[in-house]
Amino acid sequence: MELSLDFNQLKSSSHLSAQNFAYIESLYESYLTDPHTVAETWRAFFAGLPDEQPEYAYQAIRERFVALGAGQRKLSGTSLGLADELELERKQGRVSNLIQSYRINGHQQANLDPLGLWKRAEAPDLSLAYHKLDRADWDTVFHASGVFFKEKHLPLKTIIANLQQTYCRTIGAEFVHVLDADHRRWLQKNFESVLGKPTFDKATKLKILKGLTAAEGLERYLGSRYSGAKRFSLEGGSSLIPLVNELIYHSGHYDIVEVVMCMAHRGRLNMLVNILGKSPADLFSEFEGKKVNSFGSGDVKYHQGFSSNVKTANDNEIHLAMAFNPSHLEIVSPVVEGSVRARQDRRKDKHGDYVVPIIIHGDAAFAGQGVVMETFQMSQLRGFRTGGSIHIVINNQIGFTTSDLRDARSTEYCTDIAKVVQAPILHVNADDPEAVVFAARFALDYRMTFKQDIVIDLICYRRRGHNEADEPSATQPLMYKRISKHPTVRELYAAQLVKEGLISAKEVQDYADQYREALERGETVTSALVKEPDTSLFVDWGPYLGHEWTDQADTRLNKESLIELARGLTRIPEDMVLQKQVQRLMNNRAAMAEGKLPVDWGFAETLAYATLLEQGYSVRISGQDSARGTFSHRHARLVDHDTGESYIPLKSISSEENKFQLFDSFLSEEAVLAFEYGYASTAPDALVVWEAQFGDFANGAQVVIDQFITSGELKWQRLSGLVLLLPHGYEGQGPEHSSARLERFMQMCAEHNIQVCIPSTPAQVFHMLRRQMVREIRKPLVVMSPKSLLRHKLVVSSIEELADGSFQTVLPETDDTIVKDKVEKVILCSGKVYYDLLAQREKMRAGDININTNIALVRIEQVYPFPYDQLATVLKAYKNIKKLVWCQEEPMNQGIWYASQHNMWTVVRNLNSELTLQYGGRQSSAAPATGYASLH
Repeated sequence: MELSLDFNQLKSSSHLSAQNFAYIESLYESYLTDPHTVAETWRAFFAGLPDEQPEYAYQAIRERFVALGAGQRKLSGTSLGLADELELERKQGRVSNLIQSYRINGHQQANLDPLGLWKRAEAPDLSLAYHKLDRADWDTVFHASGVFFKEKHLPLKTIIANLQQTYCRTIGAEFVHVLDADHRRWLQKNFESVLGKPTFDKATKLKILKGLTAAEGLERYLGSRYSGAKRFSLEGGSSLIPLVNELIYHSGHYDIVEVVMCMAHRGRLNMLVNILGKSPADLFSEFEGKKVNSFGSGDVKYHQGFSSNVKTANDNEIHLAMAFNPSHLEIVSPVVEGSVRARQDRRKDKHGDYVVPIIIHGDAAFAGQGVVMETFQMSQLRGFRTGGSIHIVINNQIGFTTSDLRDARSTEYCTDIAKVVQAPILHVNADDPEAVVFAARFALDYRMTFKQDIVIDLICYRRRGHNEADEPSATQPLMYKRISKHPTVRELYAAQLVKEGLISAKEVQDYADQYREALERGETVTSALVKEPDTSLFVDWGPYLGHEWTDQADTRLNKESLIELARGLTRIPEDMVLQKQVQRLMNNRAAMAEGKLPVDWGFAETLAYATLLEQGYSVRISGQDSARGTFSHRHARLVDHDTGESYIPLKSISSEENKFQLFDSFLSEEAVLAFEYGYASTAPDALVVWEAQFGDFANGAQVVIDQFITSGELKWQRLSGLVLLLPHGYEGQGPEHSSARLERFMQMCAEHNIQVCIPSTPAQVFHMLRRQMVREIRKPLVVMSPKSLLRHKLVVSSIEELADGSFQTVLPETDDTIVKDKVEKVILCSGKVYYDLLAQREKMRAGDININTNIALVRIEQVYPFPYDQLATVLKAYKNIKKLVWCQEEPMNQGIWYASQHNMWTVVRNLNSELTLQYGGRQSSAAPATGYASLH
């Protein structure tokens, strides 16, 4: 009986060949029950079979597969009857299933715990009995179906031995969750072809030993010289140093020019000295409490970053950067991703060929911190991808303190979260440094081939406590009894190399002695360090250093040039069809460009970006609805109403790709804001803007604000010009959609660390954004941006105010009918409440009540750094002030009042010692706003 020729194609393109009869039979049973339960290819094949009774069709399939499996008889060397042949075919299918079981669950029987304390349940599908095989099949030759062993036809015992060597030694590989067939095939091929670990030459093995000697040597030296001092020792995880060494060295086989790293505390000092080449003498000064830098507060030594240039394979020079980070552990991961993206954009590195991130985690933090998942989630998004990251988990099996793992996570491994993006995972026993080095090469090759994330789970232990003052045996006595008797990885590996005859015991000791002597002299111990680095690999912050604070900047523009830019922004492709409200907006903007309408907020902001782009700066904007604007004011991306195609007018300003970037981010505040901070801290010539959907939502990123944005310069001398647009204003929308928590930013203001502005006109936002780049100063800018004011009829500016004006930190009374000498009451305010007060004053004027409306309204547009001189100048114009009031929308305990009234008092007392400052506003409240319209 002739079967469909389609199956020949199917057979040749699939690892499910003739030998997998049992599998084919089960597929056919499924097809007979419900054709849609099998793949379309199989469905077509089965449908082509003769339309007869199922038993007859089974017979046809059997005969066909017996014929296809004729080669098996040749291998067996015997003539088999049909029944024996069918049984052999069934067993071949079972062997194929056994092979797949090793790929899926082999890691569960791998030797991953250096201490040998793990008690893991047997994986039943790795047994012969589970697959209806037994020792009688031990010498039967089977086809190693779909397995990348050098030989394809092997006795069952050899197949199993190879599988155990590959999947059950000191690397436990998890690949099967990777859905992309090309990726999965690459992973299996490159892992199975070397049986899970290649053979290394003598030079490589000695290099590994030297790395372990350095890692252990530094910890022992610090432990003896600074006994009891916190250093978050790497002891127990010393294989991290050869691992990272290999990643960096192996990068020389590619075109990589920069590697950006981050990690938490454990092993950080070791990395700084032994990988990046930090001077031991400088480290010792930090241990002795000496102030190395003359600026700022500084930070503890195990939060410090560093950068250097090193030589790699093929004598290539690359730039290494270790990010500074706080104790909040995983929050630095998206910061580094942002820094990497900025470096890639600078190099026009679209795919991540030249800049690579290495993210080093702790096991408990990797499993416990939500920002890890957020960072994985952004890994392949257009606005945030960096071509894949290499993640290394320093898995000391005990978390951050002395917890029981039953309290640490719900997953089998701490790395299971990485499966959300189908990242391959290599669990590696850190006591096998050769396996660790292989994992490093494998990970970098995968990342460079597919530009996807990959994880190395470095399973080690922690020889000391959480820090060197901690006694872990109080709560983990059994583990620490085992650790106290367990040789270090250097000792184990040195003994192995001595046994192999590659080195003598004396030479092993010489390595240790030479390293310690170099430390004693305070010499740099990284042999790959470049003494005269290529400075073109650096990010140049030189033009922005050493400047005193100033509020002033020349943000003026030629009016005709500005008008021409405005016209360009309103030109759209002729065949583009816009939604009617958007078309109306564009028509209005065209009228604004011609001076027929005053400029509104959205167009003034867009023009600010356009002018900066024309001057050669880059602009990057992200947020959850930033292209349109949460309140539909921006529409920087236009969408064709018929085709769905997009057009971004601002991209027409510069022909250079990526000069303007606009992304609607995924629903994250913490990771996205951290990413944008990392980008801004690496791109001094880019205006980087993060916009919250509502200012309140910045709460979800408070750690980024506290530990990076407001304090990074003082702690680590890291500059950033990041702009936060936080919609703020009391519109009766309830407690979660009113306040950007202005008071929190005010509490963190000191030493000119950030700027906090509340602009109230389109011209003000235009000049404020331009000032952010035109000045040779890079400070984060926090903006309480408006909501209802975006369309308020009074919130407009002329094109002349944009062309000829500047940002005013204080706006005086603008009503010319107010007689200054008759003003007895001045109300100070910021933001939307000004327009509420203005409306109330007009209402009072229009009423019949005989009331003095000579009340001056003065707006403080920059609340930090506080504009003492500008406010004093404005107030001096009113000679007869009797009452001075600060008015705010927020409750008394929030907003500016408590945080900044001392600044206003300073101005008032210098102006008139008898004048008092009063509060006008809502009473104190635990919630930012009410949810009831009547109370509002």
